[in-house]
Amino acid sequence: MPKLTTTDLRPFVPAKSFAESKEFYTSLGWKVKDLGDALALVQLDERSFYLQNYFVEEFAQNTMLHIAVEDAQAWYEHVSSIVRTKKFAEARVQPPTRQAYGAVVTFVHDPAGVLLHLCQWDKQ
Repeated sequence: MPKLTTTDLRPFVPAKSFAESKEFYTSLGWKVKDLGDALALVQLDERSFYLQNYFVEEFAQNTMLHIAVEDAQAWYEHVSSIVRTKKFAEARVQPPTRQAYGAVVTFVHDPAGVLLHLCQWDKQ
């Protein structure tokens, strides 16, 4: 049997306003690299996803990215400072909350309604 390994996984994430979503992720400290008129690569450290200039509300509001972080509280404070500027009218952030599955999670809604789960796993 051949060796069926993977080297990367990059979901495609919708953007209601492509320019605004790119600016939002840049404001969060992520690198955004245009790959064409309708596609950008969004990177944080070694993690990445494709941001696409495509929007269907039902799809966007059901798109979720689970991102493991070291400090959910620090991410909450960082994102809150960006959301408070009201530059991104649709973006919002919720304080970290303990989840039954063993993590503290800060929920962030990007300008298109995509839900980011910034998850700090309990140390075991």
